[in-house]
Amino acid sequence: MGGEPVQDWQKLAASALEWWRDAGVDMLVEDEVRDWLARTPPPAPAALAADAVAEPVVETLPETIDAFLAWRSGDSAPEAGWHTRFFAPTGPVDAEWVVVTDVPEADDSDVLLSGPAGRLLDKMLAAVGRSRESVHVVPIAFARPLTGRIAPEDEPRLIELARHHLGLLQPKALFLLGQSASRVLDTTDGWPPSDSLRDINQFGAMTRAAVSYHPRWLLERPAVKREAWKHLLLLSRGTTE
Repeated sequence: MGGEPVQDWQKLAASALEWWRDAGVDMLVEDEVRDWLARTPPPAPAALAADAVAEPVVETLPETIDAFLAWRSGDSAPEAGWHTRFFAPTGPVDAEWVVVTDVPEADDSDVLLSGPAGRLLDKMLAAVGRSRESVHVVPIAFARPLTGRIAPEDEPRLIELARHHLGLLQPKALFLLGQSASRVLDTTDGWPPSDSLRDINQFGAMTRAAVSYHPRWLLERPAVKREAWKHLLLLSRGTTE
C-alpha cells in the first residue's frame, strides 16, 4: 500500500487566496447574508440634520452695564477657570474718566488697586484734581492670573470684552495703565508710550485717551514718574506743560 500523500497546507492556503484574489474578492465580508440588490433606505431627517454644515454661532454680549458686569463675574467669564478671586470695577459707571488696568494686584485686598500701586494712583489722580471716587477703574482681567500676567492666548478675548465694556461706558477720557491696557485701542503707538494725546471715536463717543506706565512699574522705577506725570497732564489739560 502506498503512503498517504503529504499535503503542503501553506501552498494550498496561498493557492486558495490567490484564486479568490483573481476572482475579485479583495476585502473581508460579514458572516450574515446581505441582499446586495435591495435598495438602501433614505437617511432619516435627524441624520440629515447631523450631516448638515452647522452655521457659526454669533455671541451676543449683554448690552447693559449691569447685565454685562454680572456676566463678567459669572461662570461664563474667561477667568472662571483660573480659580482666583474676582475683582469688580470700582467707581461710578457714568464717570467722565475711565482708568484701565491689566490685572488685579497680588496685594489687593477687598477692592481693585487697594495696595501700594493703588495708593500711588490715588496720589496721581489727586495731583490733577481727581479722586478714586470720581473715576471708574476697569481691569482687563477680572481675576489675577497665577503668573501675574495675562497669557498671550487669553489676551485677545479679554481685550475684546474690555472694548465692549468701554463701549457701554462711553468715557470722555481714558487713562490706560501699561502696555496690555493700551491694546484696547484699535491702533497703538507701540511701547514705551508717547507723549501724545489721542482723540478717538471707538467706544460710541469721542474720547481723549492717554497711555502711561502702570503704577506698579513706577514703584519699581521711580525715574519714569516724570514721564507718567506728562501723560497725566495730557489727559487733564491737553498740554505737556
